[in-house]
Amino acid sequence: MRVAVAGLGFMGSTHIRALRSISQAQLVAVCSRDEKKLAGDLTAIQGNLGGPGERLDFSGVSKYSDIAQVLEDPSVDAVDLCLPTHMHAPLAIQAMQAGKHVLVEKPMALDGASAARMIAAAKKHKRVLMVAQVLRFFPMYQALRGVLARDSMGAMRSAIFRRRCAAPAWSAWLADPEQSGGGVFDLLIHDVDMCLHLFGAPEAVSATGYEALASGIDVITASLHYPGGQTAIITGGWHHPKSYPFSMGYTVVADGGTVEYSSLNGPPALYSADGEREALPLADTDGYRAEIEYFLDCCRRNADPELCRPEDSANAVALTRLMLEARKRNGEKIPCDL
Repeated sequence: MRVAVAGLGFMGSTHIRALRSISQAQLVAVCSRDEKKLAGDLTAIQGNLGGPGERLDFSGVSKYSDIAQVLEDPSVDAVDLCLPTHMHAPLAIQAMQAGKHVLVEKPMALDGASAARMIAAAKKHKRVLMVAQVLRFFPMYQALRGVLARDSMGAMRSAIFRRRCAAPAWSAWLADPEQSGGGVFDLLIHDVDMCLHLFGAPEAVSATGYEALASGIDVITASLHYPGGQTAIITGGWHHPKSYPFSMGYTVVADGGTVEYSSLNGPPALYSADGEREALPLADTDGYRAEIEYFLDCCRRNADPELCRPEDSANAVALTRLMLEARKRNGEKIPCDL
């Protein structure tokens, strides 16, 4: 499967490294308006995870400064869009119109209407569309899904998903809510998708928090209210720039025990109702590679990505938008109808 990567920032470089470890994939083109990056110099790239940027060998790879050139290239089977969020919908639709399959970074789009147009284009042009909701492929979150599926665990009673980082200083577009949606939207879309994936849609949402993007702050504590009184809390966002450390984690309480994970404090474990502690098995896999491998397999089979459906990603966009509206209402419970 011949792939072009559009956007050579943090996620673009991460996807390229993953692609180059997949024997069935061939990186045939890259696209950026930055000539230095097109030459393979990605040393200035920064991000929440991983080490510093590096130099990559793009010899033998077509280099384009305009996405239109990528879409006109007959050697490209699939396009991996790692561009600012406001570009996702229009460029994904153009790519599918041009006959390309599309993997698009999260968030899928800035609003539900744009996400719906992307899904409609995929159906019309019979192309695979998948959103890079990579948490579904991370071993520590797969471990949570696996343990919650055990009959002995019973029902979820309470859940907390946390994700925090310093406000990003490496890409100016992220600080512009017209391009990124803001810190809560860009960062916590991961945890919103995971709650929908594990527990389904809530019946109502409430939230509190604070936004001061000029100071790098955009935080929320949102409650997803489920029938029967169960609640999933999603909390975190952007904190003060530069020094604040990235972290993610969860605590899920079910009838049969509590599952705990923290990227700062330890791998996932089950603290069962009988008082035992069980370290959960983790697959020895890279989530980004697994995500891209799955997408490419769907492209080869021209099959819907059932493990990461674009309809689910569209619901995550709608629910995150609803959380932000609930934050404005300072704790008021708002009905959720996805």
